[in-house]
Amino acid sequence: MEGKEEDVRLGANKFSERQPIGTAAQGAADDKDYKEPPPAPLFEPGELKSWSFYRAGIAEFVATFLFLYITILTVMGVSKSTSKCATVGIQGIAWSFGGMIFALVYCTAGISGGHINPAVTFGLFLARKLSLTRALFYIIMQCLGAICGAGVVKGFQQGLYMGNGGGANVVAPGYTKGDGLGAEIVGTFILVYTVFSATDAKRNARDSHVPILAPLPIGFAVFLVHLATIPITGTGINPARSLGAAIIYNRDHAWNDHVSGTTLDSPLTNFPFPTVWYHSQCNVSIQISDIQLSIVQQS
Repeated sequence: MEGKEEDVRLGANKFSERQPIGTAAQGAADDKDYKEPPPAPLFEPGELKSWSFYRAGIAEFVATFLFLYITILTVMGVSKSTSKCATVGIQGIAWSFGGMIFALVYCTAGISGGHINPAVTFGLFLARKLSLTRALFYIIMQCLGAICGAGVVKGFQQGLYMGNGGGANVVAPGYTKGDGLGAEIVGTFILVYTVFSATDAKRNARDSHVPILAPLPIGFAVFLVHLATIPITGTGINPARSLGAAIIYNRDHAWNDHVSGTTLDSPLTNFPFPTVWYHSQCNVSIQISDIQLSIVQQS
């Protein structure tokens, strides 16, 4: 008893500093101080009758809308300047993306989980963290929010927007589409890996004496990935962000780096999931203004 009182008086931590590592940590079932949530069902029709389901979708829409609005405005501010030293530059653009993700994940984590990215939603779906019903709803709302966010920026000053690339992701001169694909794969992996690590139930329990604010490492990961890949592709890693900007900008150069050339024999990047491959030979004509997609098989 005296020893316990001494521990309390000295402020001993609830969790011992000598934590088991490796397989010992995984096998310590009797000492579990966390609870893994059960896998989400593949289909959950009951969600469609719940207000929280639609509230979560609205949160994803608003968050992605604000994300595109702020970040593309930042890109436009840098692009229109003749002297990059007079603007925030690439570092400022990276801070804009990372900072907005930090703020928006913090705001929406308690409502929808704060995905704001179809790649994150898809990864969490594969991990059975959410149902297919919710995943599809989130992705639709994220893409709609991105389109509206980019559209509002274009509405401010169409000439400036169209003359400076519209914030659309394109492969920079000197890089191949394969380089762009590789950069997007690695960048998206870093982001999703950080999301899973920051929200891991084991980490929250084991390191509870160290305050872990999940949106902080997620936003910082977005910031670092942008620093590395803005010179290559403008940094997608968010299919909704790339799709929204491409639809509103709607120029061949942007679409050619989403759908490579007029044949789908090259990788399709950021539309709407990263790392999807097509090997069929077809001619594709896309008219966003009429919302038409026609595919004609080559003979």
